[in-house]
Amino acid sequence: MKKIIAPIIMTNWRADAFLAIPRILGCFLLATHFGMDKIPVPDWFIADNAKLGIPFPVFFSWAAALSEVVGGSMLILGLGTRIAAFFLSCTMLVAIFLQQWNNELWQKLPAMGFLWIAMFYLVLGSGRFGIDYLIAKKWAASK
Repeated sequence: MKKIIAPIIMTNWRADAFLAIPRILGCFLLATHFGMDKIPVPDWFIADNAKLGIPFPVFFSWAAALSEVVGGSMLILGLGTRIAAFFLSCTMLVAIFLQQWNNELWQKLPAMGFLWIAMFYLVLGSGRFGIDYLIAKKWAASK
């Protein structure tokens, strides 16, 4: 569990602060402007997922919406960063390759941007500016 929680720390706090900007701002936009529009899950979203052949479209529509809102909020806080980033990556891959595949690149860019953010923090973790860092620091001090 420590490997999942403990973030990679940069050599100085400025680098960590700079790297926290896309996590905080990007995931704020994801949670508030993209995810909140899907809570409660609208009928059009369920119908879109059903048309794509996604099994259990109501369940997976809720999973996608919660991934964006809850996962985005967790990434903002740097709490369970890698776990939230994994689920968000899965959601964005479905959005790109199933929902937006036949659309122009311009319509795919939001999902692609959120995928890039999620993949980056899946590897990096929260950095120094996240709750994961405080948890990892407390674990290290308790040894």
